Amino acid sequence: MSIPYTKKVLQYFLHPKNVGEIKDADATATEGSPSCGDMVKLYLKVDPKTHEIKDIKFQSYGCASNIATASIITELAKGKNIETAKDISWENASKELGGLPPVKVHCAVLAVDALKTAIENYENTHGLLKEKISTDDKIAIKRLRHVINPIAGRDIVSTNLVKDVKVHDKIIDVTVDMAEDHQFYNNIADEIIERLIPLWDIEKVIVIGTPD
Repeated sequence: MSIPYTKKVLQYFLHPKNVGEIKDADATATEGSPSCGDMVKLYLKVDPKTHEIKDIKFQSYGCASNIATASIITELAKGKNIETAKDISWENASKELGGLPPVKVHCAVLAVDALKTAIENYENTHGLLKEKISTDDKIAIKRLRHVINPIAGRDIVSTNLVKDVKVHDKIIDVTVDMAEDHQFYNNIADEIIERLIPLWDIEKVIVIGTPD
């Protein structure tokens, strides 16, 4: 049986570039979840004057396509201004890798989403948003659609794990339909906080579990 990957995909899978963690990263973003089979976390280091991506690293959990696409995305973004890096698409990643099997295109989409979210987080926390829209429950819920419910394998909004979202006094309260002693509670709470805390006008995120 032949392997459905190009030589370049296998090259970046076996010898990925920019793997690791940036301890003092200027921005991070996580997309996907091990429960769904694929996850990518990106770390950015950005020049505060030129807004050039000086360093970028990733950590990945997933298949060959997941690792290869995350690796090629970091290569494409490194050295670029964040405005230019925003235009990197999953099609760019696939082309650079010589193509991906149709069932693995989502891996490239995942890596690109992580890059765009990391840039958005950087803009939020460094006052670079062109239009500062006050955070409301709709904005918060939109971001929470990227947090995966590991029990269902889909996001915590569509699976009704999120019961309530309240934005007040630079704080977001998120109530989830899960007891705080549940095995997945801390992981989900951490992901919720990571997703919402970069918002420019938010200083604190509180996750509230519900009793059994």
